[in-house]
Formats: sequence, structure tokens, C-alpha cells
Amino acid sequence: MSTSLVYRPSARSRAEGAIKVALLGAALLSVATTLAIVGSLLFETLSFFGEVPVGDFLFGTKWSPTFAGEQASFGVLPLLWGTLFLTFIALLVAIPLGLLCAIYLSEYAKPRVRKTIKPVLELLAGVPTIVFGYFALTFFTPSVLQGLGVNVGIYNGLSAGLIMGLLVLPTIASIAEDAMSAVPQSLREGAFGLGANRMQVSLRIVFPAALSGIVAALVLGASRAIGETVLVLLAAGQSPNLGVDPRESYQTMAAFIASIARGDIPTGSIEYKTIFAVGFTLFLLTFALNLISIRLVRKYRQVYE
Repeated sequence: MSTSLVYRPSARSRAEGAIKVALLGAALLSVATTLAIVGSLLFETLSFFGEVPVGDFLFGTKWSPTFAGEQASFGVLPLLWGTLFLTFIALLVAIPLGLLCAIYLSEYAKPRVRKTIKPVLELLAGVPTIVFGYFALTFFTPSVLQGLGVNVGIYNGLSAGLIMGLLVLPTIASIAEDAMSAVPQSLREGAFGLGANRMQVSLRIVFPAALSGIVAALVLGASRAIGETVLVLLAAGQSPNLGVDPRESYQTMAAFIASIARGDIPTGSIEYKTIFAVGFTLFLLTFALNLISIRLVRKYRQVYE
């Protein structure tokens, strides 16, 4: 007499299967959302380029899409330059200060000090950006810059860039510190055993070993600066500018989208479509930046791991 064995999944295996399905659904939902966003941007962008030549948009040096008739200009270069220029100023502040904070917290700070400073940094990263914008507009520009004799107006790129650097600093410091803290302690002990001091261990052992995470922190900080909206809208003004004087007013792509998308332009008009064209350009910029960051992270991970 033969008996057949029938496999009956246990409650644990059924629960694990349900979790896998839920995780797959979450992943597919994120992909579908991304594709829907790209599709909506692309549809209106193609419609925009049906009325405005691509060359005029990409290489034009004047941006005035809300002007009537022939006075309207659709050259996105001033917005692109304003975005990159203010991001550059912000990173000049955020990168050195953020990396110094990360090195101190990872290699020098006592555990009690680290447990105090790290949450404060993370809390600073969660402060609404409009707070930074009003701080730059009502205090930093009139009291600090003008108080020091810097010839700036109320709206200027210098104030917006510097305060944006403070906004980005916690992101860079926190992620870079996490990457440096993840370096095995045995590497530090080996370097100390060979006679290296703490500064040499920090800069020549820990920093290179954590370089992939540090690069990721820098790119993430740059991406946040590129996409910053409210701070730039309040502090930098709304003047598309191709100049290199940070004391002048500038406008970024994200700030333009926020300023024009207020409901007072007719849907389907050329002014309405510029929102999507600029948004799609901003998406491509951040997408390219993320691709570069992934390549750099993989490169340094292969070198130092």
C-alpha cells in the first residue's frame, strides 16, 4: 500500500510569501508612479516643442515666456545657469563644513557628544525650507551681508546660495558620517599600531575606505540643492540671469515652476506648457546627476573594497 506525501505550506512560509508579494507590489508601484510622472511631463513637453523650436529653448539666452506676442522668449539657459550657479555657491559652504562635521563625529567626538550633535543635525535637515528662506530674506541679507558692507539688494544669489549651503549641510554631514562610522575598527587599530596619529587615520585610512558613501552624500546634497524651491523663490528673486555676480538676483528652474504654477495662467497655453518643459529639463538634470553618482559609487567601491 503506497502513500503519497502532500506538501502543505506552513503558516510561516505563507506569511513570507505574502510579504514577498507586498514588497513586489510596492516596488512595482514606485516604478509605475515614476513612469506616470515622466509620461505626464513628456506629453506636455512634446506639445511645447511643437510651438517652440528645441534649439531656441536649449540655447536661447533670454527667458520671458509670459510676455505677449513677439516679446516672449523661451531660452532656458538663464534658468539652468541660475540653478547651477546657486548650487555651486551652496556646495562651497556645505561640502567642507559637512565633511569636517562628519570627520569630527566619526573620529574625534566622544559617544555622548556624538549622541547629542547627530540628532541636532538630523533635526536641522527636517526644518521646512520656507524657514530658511525667511531667515535669508529678513535677517541674513539685511543684518549680515548689508551690515558687513556687501552691496546687495534684498533679493540676491549670494544670500540664497549661502543659506542653501546650510540647508544642505546636514544631509552631507549625516550620510558621510554614517559611511565613515561603517568602516571596520580593525583598519583604524592597524593604522594606530603602525604609529599613525588620529588625523592621519582619519584622512588616509577612514576617508578613502568610506569614499563611496561620501560621494553618495555629496551627490544627494547637490540634488537637493538643485531641486530647492521655496528658499530660492524668497531670497534670490525671480530674475533670470546669466551673470556671474552673486550679488544680483537669480531665478532657478524649480523657483520658476513654483512662481508660474499659481493657477492664473490658462491651461493649454504656451505659458502653461513651459512648466512641463522646464520640469522635464530639471528631471533630466537630476537623472543625469544620479547616474553619474551611481557610476562613481561603484567605481570607488570596487577600488577600496
